[in-house]
Amino acid sequence: HTYEFDVKMTCSGCSGAVTRVLEKAKPDVVDYSVNLETQQVVVTTTAPYEQILEKIKKTGKEVCKFWCFA
Repeated sequence: HTYEFDVKMTCSGCSGAVTRVLEKAKPDVVDYSVNLETQQVVVTTTAPYEQILEKIKKTGKEVCKFWCFA
């Protein structure tokens, strides 16, 4: 599954925090991209959507919108 999240990130520290939690989620997270400029996080994973959402929320960043692509 591929999930796309709009995450409120204001600096490289914010995007770094999201990157770290996704790195720790490997091998469940197959691939990901974190874009500070567009504030988008795209995750390709075998894990359930809720699990990835919770990992991103644990960084303290606000998740504004999200999409799921099967």
